[in-house]
Amino acid sequence: MIKDLETAIGYRFRNITLLQNALTHSSYANERWHNSLMSNERLEFLGDSILGMVVAEYLFRTFPDRPEGELTRMRADMVCEKTLARVAAHIELGRHLMLGNGEEQGGGRSRDSILADAVESVIAASFLDGGMDAARQFIQKFVLVEVPVKQLHNADYKTALQELVQQKKNQTLSYALVGESGPDHDKRFEVEVSLNGRVIGTGSGSSKKRAEQMAAQNALNQMKM
Repeated sequence: MIKDLETAIGYRFRNITLLQNALTHSSYANERWHNSLMSNERLEFLGDSILGMVVAEYLFRTFPDRPEGELTRMRADMVCEKTLARVAAHIELGRHLMLGNGEEQGGGRSRDSILADAVESVIAASFLDGGMDAARQFIQKFVLVEVPVKQLHNADYKTALQELVQQKKNQTLSYALVGESGPDHDKRFEVEVSLNGRVIGTGSGSSKKRAEQMAAQNALNQMKM
């Protein structure tokens, strides 16, 4: 069955265990081996950075007349959870995932956050197996096909908040994870955003990234009041 995924991706792995690792959710690793380090979370970390860099380079070269702020928002739209979940749906990534029983029963195969993380993990696996060319090929084929030239669909509240506070000098924004709750298949993360050490917003979400966005949105709303 994993060969079907390789066909959909258009890349054959020399080391198939890398792809298998990319498909292993933490719930499965914890149930099977009691070791989250055997899940795809480390690959997700690497893939997130590779994806961001390749998309940033593409936008920089393709739109020489766009300012930094607009390029940042375009990149955020292209690498957001919903966009990556659509990529996962296109290659039917969900049916190849290895999930724990609780995540399986909770509809994990269609959960956007899990699918998006898996896409980033596959990108990292491609990179480790075939170098930057393999990772770039995946990104060009599945991510760079919908460039939000005219309208940005994803609200990047973190960037908007950063741009707002930078209107004054010596302003420092920081995000802190202050809590986690729920089972593995339905985690909730709580984040605080601080300006110069003072908390200005809080937010929660199904991932740390989403919680940070919600905290930034909350801070923006507070500043407008």
